[in-house]
Amino acid sequence: MRTPEPFQKESVSIAFVVEKMRKRVGVEMEQCNTVDIEKRFVTDVNLHRPGVALAGFTALFTHHRMQIFGNTECRFLMHMGEDERQSAFAKLLEYDLPCIVLTDDNTLPDLLLVAAETRGVPVFRTPVPTTAFMYRMRDLLEDQFAPQLTLHGSLVDVYGIGLLITGPSGIGKSEVALDLVERGHRLVADDVVIASKKAEGVLIGSGTELAQHFMEVRGLGIVDVRAMFGVRAIRHQKRIEVIVRMHLWDESEEYTRIEMVDETEPVLEVDLPLVKLPIIPGKNVTVICEVIAMNHLLRHYGYNPAEVFKQRLSDQINSGNGPGRPRRGIEWFEHDFE
Repeated sequence: MRTPEPFQKESVSIAFVVEKMRKRVGVEMEQCNTVDIEKRFVTDVNLHRPGVALAGFTALFTHHRMQIFGNTECRFLMHMGEDERQSAFAKLLEYDLPCIVLTDDNTLPDLLLVAAETRGVPVFRTPVPTTAFMYRMRDLLEDQFAPQLTLHGSLVDVYGIGLLITGPSGIGKSEVALDLVERGHRLVADDVVIASKKAEGVLIGSGTELAQHFMEVRGLGIVDVRAMFGVRAIRHQKRIEVIVRMHLWDESEEYTRIEMVDETEPVLEVDLPLVKLPIIPGKNVTVICEVIAMNHLLRHYGYNPAEVFKQRLSDQINSGNGPGRPRRGIEWFEHDFE
């Protein structure tokens, strides 16, 4: 099977950013001129405050970023004389700026707004303070410009752990996911999972806009998990933390007996724990997936059962008694014979 290639957006329109800031973040951005924002684009996740550029030094001016005018920039402009102010602002407009955002309810003189409109640069105004606005805007842009990868598998939230169940077509990934949902866990996506790298070591998975929380079960057809099990059975996104790879039992392959997780697999340069789960008739894969999730929780909180068992074995050997005959776990039975 061909390995999918990562995907990353090269740009997003200013109109898209304004709409998402309003709907998803609750930040209103009032446009101060009539430039067509559908034709203006952002190409960089970072933001820029052009204080030094307004002072005349533009050698390192990152003009391709959104320009944020806070209290410092606006008061610096108003501190200048009118001719000097127009000259400093015109120097900025010599560059192809995506847009200018005035934070903390700041304003610009009408002459500067007209100059920006003439150059095709949209200007926005927001009541949000500069630091808070830049935090929310950067979070939005980081999400939009995050590397993405399409994965074949089912993503389920099991005890708060995101399990990505993978394997060849027809092996039963959807059936296992459906069984986990029936046991009270939550489906994120089935068959196609879009993984996004949100930060160093953090992958977030979601479904596609088309499929959402529908599942295809061979021999049964399409199942609407939300309609059948209710909203408690679904999630729109979840961090991917463990990969469970289902495959048919292979007698020639060596399977782990002590360490549950001793392999990793890179996804978008993030090494995720990998559990190879051989499938044979009669094996309860659903319960094993629950145990994998609980074991990951134990390891997260500093308890590794394999290490504890190894230590017990080492203590037994070092005691000088040797393995010998297996001893009972308790020295005597109490009078409760149930």
